[in-house]
Amino acid sequence: MANLSTFYLSRIIGKRVYNAEGKKTGVVKDLMVDTLTANPNDIPDKPKVIGVKVKTKKGVKFFSFEFFDVFRIEGRLTVKCNNLVELTEEVIHNGFSLAQLMLDKQIVDLNGRKLVRVNDIRLVDLPAGTFAIAVDIGIEGLLRRIDIEKPIKFILSLLGISIPAKFILWDDVQAIDFSSHSIKLSKVYSKLNTLHPSDLADIMEELGRPSRETLFNALDEEQAADVLEELETEAQIHLVESLPVGKVADVLEKMPADEVADILDELEDDKAESLLKEMEAESSQEVRELLEYEDDSVGSIMTTEILAYNPAKTVDDVIKEIRHRKPEAVELYNLFVTDANDELIGFFTLRDLIVSEPETTINQIMKEEPIYLYDDQGIDDIAEIISKYNLLAIPVIDKNNILQGMVVIDDVVEDLVNKRRTFKR
Repeated sequence: MANLSTFYLSRIIGKRVYNAEGKKTGVVKDLMVDTLTANPNDIPDKPKVIGVKVKTKKGVKFFSFEFFDVFRIEGRLTVKCNNLVELTEEVIHNGFSLAQLMLDKQIVDLNGRKLVRVNDIRLVDLPAGTFAIAVDIGIEGLLRRIDIEKPIKFILSLLGISIPAKFILWDDVQAIDFSSHSIKLSKVYSKLNTLHPSDLADIMEELGRPSRETLFNALDEEQAADVLEELETEAQIHLVESLPVGKVADVLEKMPADEVADILDELEDDKAESLLKEMEAESSQEVRELLEYEDDSVGSIMTTEILAYNPAKTVDDVIKEIRHRKPEAVELYNLFVTDANDELIGFFTLRDLIVSEPETTINQIMKEEPIYLYDDQGIDDIAEIISKYNLLAIPVIDKNNILQGMVVIDDVVEDLVNKRRTFKR
C-alpha cells in the first residue's frame, strides 16, 4: 500500500470511502477546494483540496480532507478516512466543488489564448496538502473519464500510435463558464488582464450569451471598451442590448466617438437615444454629430480623437501636452496645426517633434498645404489617396476649412474588409 503523490480527479470520483476499521462509509462525489488558502512558495495560486463531498446513508456530506488518504492497493485506487469531520457552512461557501464547476466546462487557456474544454484535473499530494496543479484537455483525459484509457492505449501502442498528453498548468487557466458559478475560481479576473483585447474578444464570441454577458460585466470600463471595440457587430449589439443602459453608457464613453457611432447606427432609434442621453454631454454630442453623416461619407468613418496645436507653440510645449494627455497610438499618426479659428493650416509628425530642439516653434517644423478630405466627400476616394501619398492618416475638414477629425488607415482597411465580406455574402 502506497500513498499517491499524484492522481486524477476522475479516478477518485465514485470511489468508496472506508473508515479506519475498513467499513464503507460512503462514496466520493466531488472534492472541495479553497483558493483562499495560503499556499507554499513552490506552488503559488494553486487551489488546495480542503474537503470531500461524500454520499452517505444519511445524505450528502462535506468532510474535511485532512483525515483522508488516497493510495493504491494491488493497483486499485482506494480512499480511506480516519475521522469524519464535517466542514462548516462558511468553509463550504468560500470553496467550490472541483468536478461540478470544472469538468466538461469551458476555460481560457491563457497561454494559447483560446477556449478549451476540461476533461480531467491532475492533483498532487505534498507535505503542505493536496493541490490541483493542471487541467487535462486532451483525449487521454476523456478516455480516462469513461474508464477505457488503458485498453485504448494498449491497442494503439500495437499500431505504434500514442495519445499525446495535453495539460494546462493551473497558472495558465481562467474559468470562463460562469453558468455554473465558476466565478468562485477567481475573486478577481486579473488573469484575463494578460490577454490582448482582440484575443479576449475572440474568446467572448465563442461563448454562450449568458457567459459572454457575465464576463463582460467582470471587466473594468477601460478593458470592456477595448474589447467591445474588437467584437464583431453581432456580438456588440447583443451586449449593448442585453446589459443595463448605465453600464453600457459608461463603457461607450471610453471608446472613440466614431466606434460608438458605428455601434449605435446598428441599434433601434429608441435604444440609441437612451444611450446617448445616459452618456456625458460632451461624448454624446460628438457621437450625435458623427451620426448625422451619410453612411458612405468620409465623416461617417473619421475619428474626432485628434491632436491639433497652435503654430506659435514650441516643441517642448507640445511634448508636455502629449505626455499629460497620454493619447492612443492612432492619435499620433499625424499631428495637426490650426489657427485661432480652428482652420487647418498644416501638419507635422512625431518624428518632426522628436528630432527638433525644445525651443523650436511648430510653424518652423510644420508642413503646409496638407492633403485633406472633406467630411461630406464619398469614401471611395480614400484608399487611393492614402496609397498614393503613403499616409497613415488624412485630416478631414468641412467646407469652411475647419478641422473636423481624421481618417486613419486602420478604418479604411476595416471598411474595405467589411465591404468584401458583404459582397461575398
